[in-house]
Amino acid sequence: MIDYGNFQRALEHLTRQNENRHHLSAEQPDLIREAVMESVIQRFETCYDCLWKVLKRYLAEELGLPDVPNSPKPVLRLAHESGLLPSEIGRWLLYADARVGTAHDYSGAKAAACLALTDDFVADAIALYGKLSGQPWT
Repeated sequence: MIDYGNFQRALEHLTRQNENRHHLSAEQPDLIREAVMESVIQRFETCYDCLWKVLKRYLAEELGLPDVPNSPKPVLRLAHESGLLPSEIGRWLLYADARVGTAHDYSGAKAAACLALTDDFVADAIALYGKLSGQPWT
């Protein structure tokens, strides 16, 4: 049986911080706004990592697929071919690129690109959580 607990908690944390990001105001100090945005990015990274690893286990254990790859993009492609992803594969590959980009970019451009994807990622991750776990998102 697959444990969805880490994925669920990571998604809850990301959802909460992403909501905080949307409630930031221009009157708040730059340091606070920057800290919240950095937190969203870190929560995105953690959630993305939990998501693809749970997806990998689902493909192997629930669908019984042999030789499930051990890296995110091939897992996402296999999940797409299996009809699991709630949106087109191109969007999921953008999430994968954003995850890799935030780990190695210090200019801020890739961080901004990641933040621009976060709302869609949260919606897709919630839909995927429901599909895999069979549980409604609360």
